Amino acid sequence: MIVGVGIDIVDLGEFRTRLSEALVRGLFLPDEAAYASSRARPWESYAARFAAKEAAMKALGAGLSQGVAWTDIEVVREATGELGLRLAGRALDVARAKGVTRSWVSVAHSAATATAVVVLEA
Repeated sequence: MIVGVGIDIVDLGEFRTRLSEALVRGLFLPDEAAYASSRARPWESYAARFAAKEAAMKALGAGLSQGVAWTDIEVVREATGELGLRLAGRALDVARAKGVTRSWVSVAHSAATATAVVVLEA
C-alpha cells in the first residue's frame, strides 16, 4: 500500500550558484557527497539528491518544521542499482509511524532542472 508520494524540482542554475562546501556539509551525508563530487557535473547530482530529500519530506508529510533534518534522509544506491532512502532520526520515526517498509526514488535532470519523485510503501 502506498502511504506517501512526493515530488520536487530544482533549478540547476540557481542551485549551482549556491553550492558551497558549507551547503554540502549541511545537506548531505559523506557518501552522498563523495558520489556527487565524483561526477563530471557534480552540481547535477547534488541537485537531484536535494530534490529527492525534499520529495521524501513531502512523502513523509513532515519536514524541517517537524524536526526532520536534511541529514536524516540519505539517498542511497541499492544492491540492485536502484535508488532508495536510508532514514534516521525524526524521518525514521515518522516513517515507522506510517508503517513504511520500502521507498521508491526516481531522479532525472535536464539542462535546466533536476527532478525527483519519492513513493513510500507500507
